[in-house]
Amino acid sequence: MSSVSNGRLAESAAAGFLMYKGCEIIARNWRTRECEIDIIAQRAGILYFCEVKYRKTALQGSGLAYITPKKLQQMRFAARQWLAVNEWRGSYRLSAIEVSGPEFRITAAIADIS
Repeated sequence: MSSVSNGRLAESAAAGFLMYKGCEIIARNWRTRECEIDIIAQRAGILYFCEVKYRKTALQGSGLAYITPKKLQQMRFAARQWLAVNEWRGSYRLSAIEVSGPEFRITAAIADIS
């Protein structure tokens, strides 16, 4: 199975998890030439810009460990782009979901990594 397929499956698992938690999925794989957002979800009037990190095995380390200060900067930039394009004036959070293994299990979720 290709990494693109694994990425899509991981994002589908993360979207399912968010819906289970009561979120509405606003967009998946929102992109511009400069940035991308894996999942945009909304719950209780708050938008969540979600980065999905997939790891096939624990040998690769925690997916959340790959959310570096540089990645957070990229996430903030992408969120600001979406907010401007969509004229959103409400609350939002940067969040992350770790998906692991061949079963695409949610192994960690952070609602606010801003």
